[in-house]
Formats: sequence, C-alpha cells, structure tokens
Amino acid sequence: MTLHIFLRPLDVWLFRDGRPFDAGSIHRAESLFPPYPTVIQGALRTHRLLRQGIDLKDKQAIENAVGSADNYKSMHLRGPYLACMEGTTVTRYFPQPADAIVDGLEVTPAKLEDIPSSLKTSATSSKLFGLKQQTGKPKEALWLSEQSLNKYLAGETVEGTPVSRLFLREERVGIGMNNKRVVDEGMLYETEFIRPRDGVGLLIEIEGDYESDWQNGGVLSLGGEGKQALAERVETTPVSKPTVSGSRFKMYFATPAYFENGWLPLSWGKFFKNDVKLAAAAINRYETIGGFNWLGDANGASAHRPARRFIPAGSVYYFEGSSEFVDYSPNQAFTDFGAQIGFGQIIIKEW
Repeated sequence: MTLHIFLRPLDVWLFRDGRPFDAGSIHRAESLFPPYPTVIQGALRTHRLLRQGIDLKDKQAIENAVGSADNYKSMHLRGPYLACMEGTTVTRYFPQPADAIVDGLEVTPAKLEDIPSSLKTSATSSKLFGLKQQTGKPKEALWLSEQSLNKYLAGETVEGTPVSRLFLREERVGIGMNNKRVVDEGMLYETEFIRPRDGVGLLIEIEGDYESDWQNGGVLSLGGEGKQALAERVETTPVSKPTVSGSRFKMYFATPAYFENGWLPLSWGKFFKNDVKLAAAAINRYETIGGFNWLGDANGASAHRPARRFIPAGSVYYFEGSSEFVDYSPNQAFTDFGAQIGFGQIIIKEW
C-alpha cells in the first residue's frame, strides 16, 4: 500500500543548502526548494522518535527504532514533489527539463540531431541542445505540471509555469547575539525563506510501517528554525513510469540522483537487463548534498555526513536499446545512493 501525504506550510519554510552558516562568517542562508529527500526522511524519523519518547542521547535506542545514517530499515519514500492541491485534486510540478528550448513560457524539446556528434556521448549542458534553433531566455525558472511534462517528453511544445506562481522567496535580516543576549557587532545576517502560494506544498509517497504514523495526518516539524507542516492524507495516483516497447527511450529525472562515476554509474547493467547505449545526456550543474549524522561521533555532537555530487532533477538521458529493467516495478529508481528514500525517481518515454 502506498500512502500519499500532502505537506502544507503552517508559516514559511527554510531549507538551507549544505554550507555552514554562522552570523559573522557566511552572512546569507539560501533556501533550496523543494528540499532533498534526505530532509524528508530526517523529519519523519525524528517525528517517530519523539512520538515514541526515545531518549535522543541513547544511540542504541535510536538505531533500534529508526535505523542509522544510511540504514533506513522499513522506510520507503518517493519524492518530495512540488504539488498544488485544488479541492481534492493534487497536481505535481516538475523542474524544466535540461534539454528544453524555452521561448517565453513555451517549452520545446530539443532535437537530438541538432547536437554535434562529438558531444553525443558526453555529459552536455542543456545549452548545447538545439544549437541551430532560436531560443528565448526565460525571465524566471519554469515548472511543468505532470500532464505537461508527459506531453513534453512525447515531443510536444507545452506551456511552463513560472516559479512565482508556485512559491516566493522572502529575505529576512537578523542580528547575532552573544550568550548575554546582547547584540554582537558585525553579526548581521540574512536568511531566505520559502513561502508557497495558496494550495502549494510538497507531496510524498510512503510505504512500510511508517504508514501507520500518518494514516490520520498530523503536524510535522520540517526544515530550519522549527518551522512546521500540516500533513494530510490525500488520494492520488503514483508518478507514471510506463514501460516503452521501442529501441530508443529517454529518461527524465524527477528527483536528484547520485552515480559512482560522476554523471554515470559504473555500469548501466546494474539497472538494465540488456545492453543499452547512452546516446546523449542533458545535465545542469551538479548539486552537492551532505547532511548531518547526529550519531556520528562518540561525544554525541553533530557530525557532517560525506558530501556527494548529484545530477539535479530535470536531467534527461537518451538511450538506445531495450528499457527492460533488472527488477522492474513502478517504484524503480536510478541512483547509486538513496533509492529507498526518494532519490533517482524517473519518468521514461520513447524518442
């Protein structure tokens, strides 16, 4: 059984990037949105520990209850996806594909034949697609509804949704204070918060015994500065990931993915039953994702987890060959890390 949970902000949200932030050193904290799957799994596991009254200094009790840094036990997640709920209808939104040709709000798939042959087997920036076509520079990032994305992947031109229709970024200034609650000179800092538009939030899919925590919804602490989310159970269908029958297919990454060889896995044989050839890839700048392992050192202090470079959501890979997966299921993920908590979620179409 898959439980779909819609998270609404009770105020604004703060999802910082992985850089250390202290007033007086780095003066601005930026927010990433949607947050990474690591943020969601951390919030859900912390919620369970608090509900069960687990001593947060008892490392063994914590591990018994929710697992360790990269051992998630029975937790299975997909997402988070940016989503909008109108009435009982939930619509997912996805980042503009990296191979898109954008003119105003129109988003058109690049033509693979327009890529120089010397680049077709290399990781290419999205700007290298469609070099022979006229392009327009968007004023702001665009997102595609799930319906529009499926049409786009089928080769159609679609209309994108400007990010400002979905959420806003708010800057707030703060002043650092010492332990006597006196303002410290030179400790001015700025924090960026996310304010989703009415009806906009995050959609996550949960399987495993964590379903029981959210059958009736509830309130979840999510992100920085103690901000919260109202969790509501909703009825919707999973992200569509149909099989393809042709010998050419493209794969859109709906969430970031990590590969051991940079933008490539050591072997595609880990994911496909038969040999496939990567014909081309459109990948924007990598994202570095780390985090904290609160059980990481003997003194109980916080410890940084290893930082990994991920291909971002919106990346598109073009393949030639059979798309038969090693262990195909609607929940198939393509990543060498974090498949269990939502990384590497894909949508595939023929090209």
